Amino acid sequence: MAKRSAGILLFRRTPALEVLLAHPGGPLHAHKDVWTVPKGEYDDLELPRAAAYREFEEELGHPVPDGPALDLGEVVQKGGKRVVAWAVEGDLDPASAVSNTFGMSWQGRWQEFPEIDRVQWFDVPTARTKINPAQVAYLDRLLAALPPER
Repeated sequence: MAKRSAGILLFRRTPALEVLLAHPGGPLHAHKDVWTVPKGEYDDLELPRAAAYREFEEELGHPVPDGPALDLGEVVQKGGKRVVAWAVEGDLDPASAVSNTFGMSWQGRWQEFPEIDRVQWFDVPTARTKINPAQVAYLDRLLAALPPER
């Protein structure tokens, strides 16, 4: 069975629409310009939306801001992982984000790494060039759901 993840796409209007993306931590992504919706895996014992909120807090060290959550649906990434996400409007200082860690054997010894090594706000055109290609659909769905800018 394919792995499943759930995440939160935080957005703000400054006045341009911006989204907060996460850079995966650890040595495998250290020198890659790969970004993602903050997300994490869940199992059959957890509801996807609850998992998305839990993962956001674990990976950023802050709860999801209060407010409505816009269902962005599901995408299937290249490796087959199914990802569901919700968009929530809010603000977060990237410098204040603190991620949980994971352990792995690297260069012959066991080491701990942050799951997310940094987060950053991107305007939507830039986010399109940074985000996991399957997750571009979330940007399109967010834009379609928001009222047009005046």
